[in-house]
Amino acid sequence: MNRRKWIAPLVLLGIVIGTGSALAAWKKASIDESDAAAANQPEAAESVAVAVAQAREHHRATTSIGTVVALRSITVRNELSGTVREVSLVPGQIVEAGQVLVALDVSVEEAELKALEAQGELARTQFGRMERMSAQRAASEMEVDSAKAERDVALAQIARTKAVIARKTIRAPFRSRVGISDVHPGQYLNEGTLLTTLQGVDESAYVDFSVAQQIAAGLRPGSKVSVIATDESPVQAQIVAIDARVDPLTRNATVRAKVEGKDGAPAPGSSVRVQVPVGKPQLAVALPASALRKGPEGDHVFVLVADEKGDTRAQVRPVRVDAMTGNEVVIGDGVKVGERVAASGSFKLRDAALVSAQEPAQTVAFNNR
Repeated sequence: MNRRKWIAPLVLLGIVIGTGSALAAWKKASIDESDAAAANQPEAAESVAVAVAQAREHHRATTSIGTVVALRSITVRNELSGTVREVSLVPGQIVEAGQVLVALDVSVEEAELKALEAQGELARTQFGRMERMSAQRAASEMEVDSAKAERDVALAQIARTKAVIARKTIRAPFRSRVGISDVHPGQYLNEGTLLTTLQGVDESAYVDFSVAQQIAAGLRPGSKVSVIATDESPVQAQIVAIDARVDPLTRNATVRAKVEGKDGAPAPGSSVRVQVPVGKPQLAVALPASALRKGPEGDHVFVLVADEKGDTRAQVRPVRVDAMTGNEVVIGDGVKVGERVAASGSFKLRDAALVSAQEPAQTVAFNNR
């Protein structure tokens, strides 16, 4: 009875072991069959566009932050105190040279002017009478000189009052755009009150920026720089002045460039990037921007090389990027002139991947910077 008690579990255990061995054998056979089928299938090739590395003259540059400055810019203040009679300060409005901006009340001065003009007319009449009497020897030279002096004083007082009236009428000195203002009719203004700012409306503008003293030493008036505003294409500017003094704290020198063209000059006060050429032009390698890949180990490209069977494969090549110019990159080291690299579609590649190369229809174009 005891032997029969252990026979059933042993038989069940044998069935389980046999079933597991059969399943393992079937699984191994399936894997071997799949590996054999995969080995017989050709390796998939990634399709990419090919670019040929071209030699181009490249001017190394450094970038500085600059500020746009209007050719003419002033802060408007009143020279004399008084009550505002008229205001023509509309923020953002363009005013012409000579246009009245703020007129102070000059009623008292105008009344004084009328009185002085009357006195001046009387002084001129008396001086003329004295000259005629002197010609007839009816008046002495002293009386003539006194009448002349009274006439001159009266005329000077008239001119002074007219000058006061003119100084209480503030006009635009040049064609300009009005800034923000808070001046209203009836408001009393003390002498020297800030009225507004005027930015000249010109077809050009200055750009002031700072560079290291070593770079400033190589710049000259007439040298070209590139000015880049936000989301805009680079604009060429010409250096017009270099500060003779280097800042003792930063060791930087201030440089002023001039942007020509009505459409090319950014708004005054804008912050822009300035690309300043450094040194002499050098030969470099130009590639499409699509060929450049970035990874944990830095920038790299996929150079296309032939393996022992003659197939084209991708080879990872670390590179040093000197500059980016639009849709292209300037490679300082890592790629030689004439080498073929993967451009469009390079994101699909890995090292040693089989490549189906689409030859370029034309060579890479490169803009000198």
